[in-house]
Amino acid sequence: MMKIAQLNIKFLAWYNFNMKTKTLLIILVILVAIAAAFFAFNNYIYEQKQGYAAKDYKDAEFILEGERIKLGADAQYFGNELKTDLNDDGREDVVFLITQSKGGSGTFYYVVAALNTERGYVGSYGLFLGDRIAPQTTEKGKGKIVVVNYADRAPTDPFTTAPSIGKSIWLLLDPQSMQFGEVVKDFEGEANPAIMTLDMKKWVWSSTLTNDGMETMPRQSFKFTIAFGKDGRFSATTDCNSASGTYTASNGLITFGPIAQTKMFCEGSLESVFIGSLQNASGYHFTSKGELILDLKFDSGSVLFK
Repeated sequence: MMKIAQLNIKFLAWYNFNMKTKTLLIILVILVAIAAAFFAFNNYIYEQKQGYAAKDYKDAEFILEGERIKLGADAQYFGNELKTDLNDDGREDVVFLITQSKGGSGTFYYVVAALNTERGYVGSYGLFLGDRIAPQTTEKGKGKIVVVNYADRAPTDPFTTAPSIGKSIWLLLDPQSMQFGEVVKDFEGEANPAIMTLDMKKWVWSSTLTNDGMETMPRQSFKFTIAFGKDGRFSATTDCNSASGTYTASNGLITFGPIAQTKMFCEGSLESVFIGSLQNASGYHFTSKGELILDLKFDSGSVLFK
């Protein structure tokens, strides 16, 4: 009986040892899995912040109107390349044009950059140039300025008219946000609001901010534009219709006359906000970033154009 009891004690000791060992192994496996998940999640967050890095600049990811895309099915490489160092890291980056067609007859042109980093090429946000334009050249300007030259139509011309009006857009890439910003010609570090005019370019609506804290930002900002003529008339486009009318501007004050619009209905359109912002504008000024600000009546808010 003594021997049986001793055997039972040894068995119980062996059993407890094995159970503890298995428990420790299970805990170890769980800890390893948690650590792997943490590093994977951390890497995902890093990739989201830093951007996907590719070995070839044409394989990089770019952001068009808030959506991540890759060349191929989502957008097409057009060309007009410029190779230059955009962020002073001693590496040669690439600026080029891409196109995107989402049904219909439109062909939308964007300028993008691919930064050459230690991890590989990281793509930028695309800056919209126009629909069915005629690109010409992409050149290096002063410092890190990129100059894109292309032909476009007059604001009142139909798309059946061949692009014939030469245009140039001067751009700077912000390496932190990976977004291009437009600057005025002869840029020396900041835009000069004193020499900026309403009719200097076609303005693209960026946002409307009201004093109650509500900010409206169009998802497809390139569809909302306004062009001021020297004759006191303006033309505008929205995500649904086109509009036109008259305006009066002097000494920082502006008023819009009756606005004529085409009458197509588009569900979810921000057209009413955009047109309402114009109708409620009372003043305007420019910023050193090359932006146009429309001030709304009764200090009720402001409208930002780039």
